[in-house]
Amino acid sequence: MKKILLAFGFGLFLLASCKKDYTCVCKIGGQTVSTVTINDTKKNATATCDESDGYIFGIEQDCEIQ
Repeated sequence: MKKILLAFGFGLFLLASCKKDYTCVCKIGGQTVSTVTINDTKKNATATCDESDGYIFGIEQDCEIQ
């Protein structure tokens, strides 16, 4: 029984750290201006998406993983 639980836990660990497709949605003033698909881990995809945050002509652009 312990071996089964250990194998199950290890399998969950592998699935949690695998790469998946995440959609980065950028909005300006509540309007969606761009979407990008990022294939990476959630942590890296969030960091990549957040790099697009900033100001364009004095208007804030906010990007988030959806």
